[in-house]
Amino acid sequence: MGGYLLIPNFLSQDDVQEMMTRSKQLLEDFTLEGHPMTKFTTGDSTKDKHVGDDYFLNSGDKIRYFLEEDAVGSEGKLNRSKELAVNKIGHGAGAWDDVIAVFDRISLQNERLKALAQDLQFHKDPAVLQSMLIFKQPEIGGKVPEHNDSTFLYTDPPSALGFWFALEDCTPSNGALSFLPGSHKTNPLKSRFVRLPQGGTGFEPLPGVITEETPSSEPNREGDDKYIQPPCPAGTLVLIHGSVLHKSEKNTSSKTRYAYTFHMIESEPYARYDEKNWLQPTQEMPFSKLFAVHA
Repeated sequence: MGGYLLIPNFLSQDDVQEMMTRSKQLLEDFTLEGHPMTKFTTGDSTKDKHVGDDYFLNSGDKIRYFLEEDAVGSEGKLNRSKELAVNKIGHGAGAWDDVIAVFDRISLQNERLKALAQDLQFHKDPAVLQSMLIFKQPEIGGKVPEHNDSTFLYTDPPSALGFWFALEDCTPSNGALSFLPGSHKTNPLKSRFVRLPQGGTGFEPLPGVITEETPSSEPNREGDDKYIQPPCPAGTLVLIHGSVLHKSEKNTSSKTRYAYTFHMIESEPYARYDEKNWLQPTQEMPFSKLFAVHA
């Protein structure tokens, strides 16, 4: 599949509308009281490090709001309404159950999705993690540079698979996804995103890999003209191999680009997800098993 696969109309228009309505309600319910004003940054430059504060690192069993970089002014205050300032909401997959049944129905309770996961034969015992609503706000929705997901959700052996649902039409002007076809076969993992012993996060080279730069944070300029940006209307499910290179540009349009996404990884004993990873399950909320829910 070239490292990615689009399945149009996987979500019904009723499902899309229900998720859009609830997403907007979550933004309306968001309060700045007590919020640390945490911005989501992708580390696109050497001076901008990926967000690594406690609000981010302890989000694995919670629903938390992360702001667009350009939505926060120099004085640390929002320069627009809160509904147009949030980059994404995440990251606890199980936490969505307490919010509204629609997100759970689309993921863990979706029999069509379970059948798809079985047909793919990508995992023997898939675990679901890192649920997110991504908003890609008008005119400021941040660029996401070239990367692969297994760098950020590392297992040994690598097993990440992304499930990305378009809730609005994705276009070149509002920051649609683009992919480097076949790169999951030609671009071996070189590093992983980890919690650093001194605090925060960073990239750690994989054993046996010699590298002077952090591969996942350095754009592959030579491959830019080989990237494909497939049409992605609302309701489309995009499957993303954990090793395929992909990116999205800044939203320069006057429209949002809402999407809902989560990932699956292989469970032990088939693969190991260790304590170095930035996203950690908790005793109260371990990663959900796809085939253990409502079986």
